[in-house]
Amino acid sequence: MEGWSKVVAGVVIGVAGTIYATNEEVRKHLPEGARHLPENVRRRFESALSAAREASSSRRAEILRDLERHDAAHAPRAAQPAPEEEPGPAIGERQESTPSTREE
Repeated sequence: MEGWSKVVAGVVIGVAGTIYATNEEVRKHLPEGARHLPENVRRRFESALSAAREASSSRRAEILRDLERHDAAHAPRAAQPAPEEEPGPAIGERQESTPSTREE
């Protein structure tokens, strides 16, 4: 029965909201605070939306600053020349055997 109480409460709130939204006479008989509920909710929503946009903008700027610092720490370096090595035999050429590589 516990689950049903939540369902019933939801239905009651839904019906009350529908009556409030559609019936001007009901709104006139409500207390002053309840009559202006939609305006209060809209103002709070707009205030929260503005705060969220400001926070998002400041976070974006913070991330960009972090990326710039990271890029500066990992600045591109000039390529170092490869170590000098003896060129190996070209493909298809036979390698001459030396005394150290010959097995007898």
